Amino acid sequence: MHARVRAGDADAFGQLFDQCAGSVYNHAFRLTGDWSVAEDIVSLTFLEAWRLRARVDAVGGSLRPWLLGIATNVARNTTRAARRYRAALARLPPGTAEPDIADEVAGRLDDRRSLDEVRAALAGLRRSEREVLALCVGAGLGYTEAARALGLPVGTVRSRLFRARRKLATLTGTAKPPEPHTGRGQTDGDRGTAVRSVRETTA
Repeated sequence: MHARVRAGDADAFGQLFDQCAGSVYNHAFRLTGDWSVAEDIVSLTFLEAWRLRARVDAVGGSLRPWLLGIATNVARNTTRAARRYRAALARLPPGTAEPDIADEVAGRLDDRRSLDEVRAALAGLRRSEREVLALCVGAGLGYTEAARALGLPVGTVRSRLFRARRKLATLTGTAKPPEPHTGRGQTDGDRGTAVRSVRETTA
C-alpha cells in the first residue's frame, strides 16, 4: 500500500479513503465541533495527501496516523482562515439597512391593475360619453363650459354625463350613482358630486 500510494496509484488511494475517511472525519469533528466543516476537512485532507504522497515511507505500518496528521494541519488552517474572515467582517463599517421594496412593488402592481380596470371600464363607454366625462370630471368643467367646448346643449352634456356615470358604476360593479341634478346648469356642488361619484367608481 505504501509503495502504491507513493506511486500515485488511484486504486490505492481509493482503498485508503475507504479505510480511513471515517477516522479522519471523526477527528476533524472533534477538532472543530462542526459536522459541515469536518466534511470539508476530509476532502482537503485527501487532496493534501495526494499532493504529499511522495513523502510516504516506502515501508511502514498504517497510513492512518499520517492522514490524521494532515487532517490536524488542515483543521488548524481552516480554523485560522475562519477566524481571519470573522475578524475582517468585524472591521467592516455597519451596513445601511436596505429599504424593503415589497410594499412599493405591491403598490405599483395594485396601481397597474387599477389603471387597467379604469381603461377597461372607459372602453365600455361611447366616445361621446368619454368626451363629456373627460371634460366634466377629468378637466373639472361645469355643464355650461363643457357644452360650450363641445358645441352641445347643456341638457345633452348633463344626460351624457349621467349615462357615463351609470355605465361606469355597472362596469366596475359599484353601487348605482345618485340621480343627476335636476336644476338648470351645474353648480359647484353638483360638479363635486359628479367628480366624487366617478372617482369612487373608478378607484
